[in-house]
Amino acid sequence: MYQLTGVTRDYQKGRHTVHALDGVDLVIEDGDWLAIQGPTGHGKSTLLQILGALDRPTSGTVLFDGQDLTRLRESQLTQVRATSIGFIFQSFNLIPTLSAQENVETALVPLRVASAERQERALRALTDLGLGDRARHLPSELSGGQQQRVAIARALVKQPTVLLADEPTGNLDEGTRDEIMTLLEQLWDQLRLTLVIVSHDSIVAGRAQRTGLMENGRLTIGTRSTHPIS
Repeated sequence: MYQLTGVTRDYQKGRHTVHALDGVDLVIEDGDWLAIQGPTGHGKSTLLQILGALDRPTSGTVLFDGQDLTRLRESQLTQVRATSIGFIFQSFNLIPTLSAQENVETALVPLRVASAERQERALRALTDLGLGDRARHLPSELSGGQQQRVAIARALVKQPTVLLADEPTGNLDEGTRDEIMTLLEQLWDQLRLTLVIVSHDSIVAGRAQRTGLMENGRLTIGTRSTHPIS
């Protein structure tokens, strides 16, 4: 699935160079579930963006299913993102003027799926997540947990192999957090997804197969867990 070797990412901040990633080596196998923790500003989200082909490293290689993302043209990266990678964000990133169903449909537009099929697949994805009766509601008419379920449906409707989540429970209360994490756990198991989550929450990270710690741009991976699905 993923093999990162010597990955760095530098940013210029005034006269100073910020080393967001400093020689990251990482292997993620098909079907892995990895949670990454660490202090704010130490490279977690930067690593997730590189895994998601949203950013390019300053140096190093990022192999995804055998192809080096660092060597692909932007149009090729767009295709990888559109077909293979689903994204979930802390702030949901829903379009406020679109209904829940229309928000889910947006993931299928780059794939040139016909309108009728887009509507059918989006409604089915929402129904599978218990939101079939909320398909025509705007995000402002949904609770935080429901909005995140819409975001998950949008990420999954294109049937990706990888799901990347950046603080997916950061805006939720504890009860809703546990509900969303149980849902993600079940989806990971049932759909045989590769799941990578960035989270400050140790309870969220503790449910993963593997955990990693990002500090000063360096990644340390812990031992693999064999805990059962909740």
